Amino acid sequence: MANFLVSIVKHTDTYGALKKSIELCNGLKDFKKNDKILIKPNLVSWDFDLPFPPYGVVTTSAVMFALVQILYEEGYSRVTIGEASLGVSGSMAKNIFKVLGYEKLREKFGVKLVDFNEDKFVAVDVGGFKLSIAQKALEADKIINVPVLKTHNQCKVSLGIKNLKGCLNRTSKKQCHGRDEELEHMFPHIAEKLPVALTIIDGIFALAKGPGATGKAVRKDLLVASRNILACDMVGAALIGYNASEVEHLKYFAQRSRQVINLADIEVLGESIEKHAEYLESDWAWTEDNSGPAGFKKRGIKGIAIRKYDSSLCTACSKLYNPMLILLSSAFKGEPFPGIEVLTGKRQKASPGFEKTILFGKCACMQNKDNPNIKKAVFIKGCPPDLNEFQRLLHEEGIECNYDQYVSYRHYIYDRYEDKDGFDMGLFKII
Repeated sequence: MANFLVSIVKHTDTYGALKKSIELCNGLKDFKKNDKILIKPNLVSWDFDLPFPPYGVVTTSAVMFALVQILYEEGYSRVTIGEASLGVSGSMAKNIFKVLGYEKLREKFGVKLVDFNEDKFVAVDVGGFKLSIAQKALEADKIINVPVLKTHNQCKVSLGIKNLKGCLNRTSKKQCHGRDEELEHMFPHIAEKLPVALTIIDGIFALAKGPGATGKAVRKDLLVASRNILACDMVGAALIGYNASEVEHLKYFAQRSRQVINLADIEVLGESIEKHAEYLESDWAWTEDNSGPAGFKKRGIKGIAIRKYDSSLCTACSKLYNPMLILLSSAFKGEPFPGIEVLTGKRQKASPGFEKTILFGKCACMQNKDNPNIKKAVFIKGCPPDLNEFQRLLHEEGIECNYDQYVSYRHYIYDRYEDKDGFDMGLFKII
């Protein structure tokens, strides 16, 4: 990997910093003027109903605008931005494009905007199984991958390799979160099938306890770029405190691509890793006996065992996991719950000794439909389940949740970010 360059540039002026980061790593070296270029940002989610802090969650519009402008000035005119964002009720990429101002990129530079979910997918053999990858991604001559600098509670970091999971259709995304398959041995196959020519990690913000808005963002002001996706991810991981040898999907990808995981083999230009490295937690604390979040124990919540999520919990249910916890917490009035176990995902099995077992989501329901350990099952069906139905079914069981507490929590996580600390929503707008 000694031949690969990775640039780390301090972000001040977005255009200037991005141009420098691309130049330092010779990022456009292999690009041809007539190439079909696909830009893949990280637009994993948005919330159009409740306050949503995008810091460290989605790629900033400032970086996207600067990148498109640089490509335009260099004479690249066949540029497409594509993403397959999924909300609880379906595709939302077009709406996210709109809220982030991408339509102005189309108006000013002629960029095409593609919601992969509304386009075609191709089933691709990735070695013993198939994943359905966006046709536009497969047909591109070059892909510029623009993830954000964030942690992930299921795989420690979510950088360039993980960002490509957003090129899959919904079924294949769920397939990556299999009962028998390991998530970190699934999505790295996507990178092997796509012409990723440049990876740019948007590190204006970095996110602890990611990948969603319930994590905690910090202002980092870094841009990381490389023509080698693994080298870029290794440096990105190091900047948030993770050795690539401790991140399973990076090790797996390195093994399959016959590359060595050793930072000493990478030439880092610009800023140093050591100067900016800062450990960010990737996961949420759980009790030692796996009875629930540490926060529940701190509040004295008893009588309920919420088994910690694993990698079989797919993205759609993951987005509902935090609301589920807040709603269950809101039902605690000082008295212990009446012996409840809560299960999610495709692997968790009911334990004996509980009066009621809440099965959250279609997969947990199927996994435990005939489990003899269950005295009374509360089936929260759906893929993903509906929160209103969740509250209704719990009400029937005498468990009274208060949705207003979840709304208050969402306002809290938004209001904790202030302009004076560098949390500028203007970075997510294109004027």
